[in-house]
Amino acid sequence: MTDTDVLIVGAGPAGAVCAGELQRRGGDFLLLDKAVFPRDKTCAGWLTPEVFHSLGLTPSDYPYGMKTFRRFVIHLRRRRVILPVKQYAIRRIEFDHFLLEHFHLHPLQHTVSEIRQEEGYFVVDDRYRARRLVGAGGSYCRVADRFFPERKTQKERWISAVEAEFRYDVPDDRCHLWFGLKDLPGYAWYVPKADGYLNIGIGGYTQQMKKRDTTIRRQWETFLQTLEKEHLFTGNISRAKGYNYLIRRKDPPMEKERVLITGDAAGLATPDMGEGIGPAIDSGLLAAESLATGKPLSARSIRRHSFNHPKTLLQVGWRYLFSGFLFYL
Repeated sequence: MTDTDVLIVGAGPAGAVCAGELQRRGGDFLLLDKAVFPRDKTCAGWLTPEVFHSLGLTPSDYPYGMKTFRRFVIHLRRRRVILPVKQYAIRRIEFDHFLLEHFHLHPLQHTVSEIRQEEGYFVVDDRYRARRLVGAGGSYCRVADRFFPERKTQKERWISAVEAEFRYDVPDDRCHLWFGLKDLPGYAWYVPKADGYLNIGIGGYTQQMKKRDTTIRRQWETFLQTLEKEHLFTGNISRAKGYNYLIRRKDPPMEKERVLITGDAAGLATPDMGEGIGPAIDSGLLAAESLATGKPLSARSIRRHSFNHPKTLLQVGWRYLFSGFLFYL
């Protein structure tokens, strides 16, 4: 059995940043992930400028493909609004690998099955033993499921999503977002990326869709029809991926008796854009600080929204914003 002080389960952005910061501070840890990196992960890949600031980097430090957006095309029912922004889009297969490279980390491949407590230790599958645990395994994190079971009962916070990423010769190089799209209680996106990739997807509140007698797959088909009508995409998609995640409400608990959870495992995705990468990185840094100093881990200092609200309200307008931006509500 391998002993360590801190066992981090999940080597995505939250886990990698937590491990990197612990390494900088001279901490004793092991980093586990069920995947071998680079791993393919479908994701819209939103990055705000604050992400690079948190990492102590600039966009020019990123060696892989990255798309910069200066404006979004916002579809509010039958209206269009051009929203000035400064956002980036990356491919997760590259970004997650970049973080591991940047921090010189080498995750151990292991799928966590059983976690038990024994004489002041956490024992994982009779292979790893640690005094402290960090859950960084996303929405389906085994650590979070084991020690924060209340997450699954918070049905009003769960988002169902479907998305796909593939090579496509896009007719429009701008990012498009749809809010209030028919019966979808959420939003849809069209994100051109570097190197000829396109990511399209939709996300909506699971409980609200049930109340409206619709499903995320039905909404997906409607969205594909919308893209075709807008002359943005036509064709068949054979590998659309469905998944669920938590939207942030207030300040979710992130710590219980030597167990910390971060990123999507803690349910930190922003309610306006469903962005998870920035909050994951911030929470990973805070978790490392908590482990190193004993400071309580809290979500209070983690950004709640992807957009600056006052500026966005002025640019888009109250009437249009609240007719469509259901993720704000």
